[in-house]
Amino acid sequence: MTDESRPDHAAALAMARINDLEGLLSTASALRDSHHRNLVTYSKKVFIPLTHLCRDVCHYCTFARTPKRTAAPYLTIEQILEVARRGADQGCKEALFTLGEKPELRYRVARDALADMGYVTTLEYLREAARLVYAETGLLPHLNPGTMTADEIAMLRPVAPSMGLMLESASARLALRGMPHYGSPDKNPALRLATLEAAGKACVPMTSGILIGIGETRRERIESLLALRDIHEAYGNLQEIIIQPFRAKPGTKMANAIEPGLDDLLWTIAVARIVFGARMSIQAPPNLSPGDLPRLIGAGINDWGGVSPVTPDYVNPEAPWPHLEELRFATASAGKHLHERLTIYPEYVRDADQWTDSAWRTPLLRLTDAAGLPRTDDWAPGTTTTPPAVTTRSKAATVSADVVAILDKALAGANLDEAEMVRLFDAHGDDFAAVVDAADTLRRITNGDTVTYVVNRNINYTNVCYYHCRFCAFSKGKTSEDLRGSPYDLSLDEIRRRTVEAWDCGATEVCMQGGIHPRYTGQTYLDILHTVKDAAPEMHVHAFSPLEVWQGAATLGVSLEDYLLRLKAMGLATLPGTAAEILDDEIRDILCPDKISTQEWLTVMETAHGIGLRSTATIMFGHIDRPLHWARHLLRIRELQSRTGGFTEFVPLPFVHMEAPMYRRGGARKGPTWRESILMHAVARLALHPHISNIQVSWVKMGHRGAIACLNSGCNDLGGTLMNESISRAAGAQHGQETTPSQFAELIGAAGRVARQRSTLYGDVSQHRINAGLNAGLREKIVNTPISRQW
Repeated sequence: MTDESRPDHAAALAMARINDLEGLLSTASALRDSHHRNLVTYSKKVFIPLTHLCRDVCHYCTFARTPKRTAAPYLTIEQILEVARRGADQGCKEALFTLGEKPELRYRVARDALADMGYVTTLEYLREAARLVYAETGLLPHLNPGTMTADEIAMLRPVAPSMGLMLESASARLALRGMPHYGSPDKNPALRLATLEAAGKACVPMTSGILIGIGETRRERIESLLALRDIHEAYGNLQEIIIQPFRAKPGTKMANAIEPGLDDLLWTIAVARIVFGARMSIQAPPNLSPGDLPRLIGAGINDWGGVSPVTPDYVNPEAPWPHLEELRFATASAGKHLHERLTIYPEYVRDADQWTDSAWRTPLLRLTDAAGLPRTDDWAPGTTTTPPAVTTRSKAATVSADVVAILDKALAGANLDEAEMVRLFDAHGDDFAAVVDAADTLRRITNGDTVTYVVNRNINYTNVCYYHCRFCAFSKGKTSEDLRGSPYDLSLDEIRRRTVEAWDCGATEVCMQGGIHPRYTGQTYLDILHTVKDAAPEMHVHAFSPLEVWQGAATLGVSLEDYLLRLKAMGLATLPGTAAEILDDEIRDILCPDKISTQEWLTVMETAHGIGLRSTATIMFGHIDRPLHWARHLLRIRELQSRTGGFTEFVPLPFVHMEAPMYRRGGARKGPTWRESILMHAVARLALHPHISNIQVSWVKMGHRGAIACLNSGCNDLGGTLMNESISRAAGAQHGQETTPSQFAELIGAAGRVARQRSTLYGDVSQHRINAGLNAGLREKIVNTPISRQW
């Protein structure tokens, strides 16, 4: 059953008569797995009870208190911030504000307290409290303010990325005399549904749900779920549906009421999953069903809600939160992987322009990965932060059946399609470990235990560039002359000097790229080649991105093929596969709008391959892109390789964010997460097999520890020693400019592998050249020739 084939109202209501619990559980669990797969989420939060005063008198509630039973009408700002700070110190990301409904309409003490603080309504005070909590602690506020008008929702939207309102029940019967909502005007179902509808019109992500066991019938439960579904179908703003079981509490009118049993709860969860379909997040609070958590997962939930390491559940104070390790164990025992989420769900993060106030877009980008889930460690590409350990499969590992099938297909040498690649990029827990293991197996079959590297020197001949790539911290244009160092344009004499020095130090390759200087023409690149080959005739020249080739041909007014033939005749041996970024124009139009298009990049490479020039291929990922774009990129590389066979290796380049203009302006994530970085190398191995046999890790971006992890995740190559590195360092990378041959040998040995120095085309290198690299002396300090004239 898909979301498109959810039961209509009549069919849904008919489920009230279904008592086949196992059949319902089986259907619901399969539905959940078809979208949420092996992931079960939770939000790490603090619970902030802004006020216990409430104008309603629900017969089951211990949260609401009269003024005589409260120490103060409202928490003070300092009390609120103290709780929030403790939560932030414990790694929480959510501040859940709970409060009674509009107490100022019932209690003078509430009105007076608000007036003393300078407010008229509780919601005005809530707005200021939420604003300060985020400003002071970085916790994302989630507000449960009760019923609201459209104006009140608009007032609160800028200070909270999400809000919540439990419907509890759509049955007006529960508000009759003797029923639990009698005397509680805000529990009128029409008012609550109107609030959810108004929030939908205002594009506010909302949590909602039902409370079961308070006197409603099963049919009324389904009617309540259908009322919520109708709102979601109209506005798309319900991010989760909570199925909360009533728990009897001493001192309430329902202290002796019978609580719903486990089977009743499971029945309701399963029906909710079937009514809402595969995509909706269905939640059940874990503290209200201790000991039965795996069974709740079996009924179709995919979320545990908020769990706090700091504060109790003030609504159900008798039910302590489970320890996170207990929750992780219970989740794993059901064959699922526990993962943190934000208060705003991933699909709403991914579409934050629609669903949040503009003030939240940059914070959400910086907090999350490509899927919209939160970053759970401090590692980022280019930083020296110790990376997390790579997840390994446990003895009792449960790998999703679809992942097993995809991996078997890849290991058999069959081409993966776009959807299958996206699925692998979505791997978590045991699925993630299985992807890494399969990639490492394929690496071992293809390359054995040998890890290769090349002794080379980077020569970035100019950082002057008239293109406006939003990610680039290296280039200098008219508007960035004073940023990240001075503009330079190397003289041919300096290029010659660096080439000779590189040869003397054992290099077999110079890798040359630079900005697109407005005064450069196609002849400039020919002159550079002549200089290098004249200085070191045996040096392999690996130079000029497709953008430089395209621009060079255009400035000379010749075809790509003609220009590439001229470059080849002058000594060009291979091309670097940079300027690819993401080969999908949906992303390129934002990332590098004036750069060559996807098709133009592919055309340069196909033309080069056609005349016998081989090249590398790269992907620069982890900024504004998503797994779908990564899959499309891999498909386009593979399709071209299947025609030409011209790519020597594939090189993932994780986005280094620190000095990147688009990050500094709030428009990008912090690069890929550790998990995403490992997966990119692993999935590349699986998706490009058997067409590209070499997968390289960039030690400049991943660091040496990261490089070792990638060597165990499908990689067989470490790239070059570099000697000088400018581009990643300009973006903030902290892993240095050079890894010597001796350091490579040590690193490779630490990974339990065998080192081999290679040529650019993966051939052998003479012992004479190897010895020159091992015995290299100190090099002169490089001098970047300042620009001699304005551009």
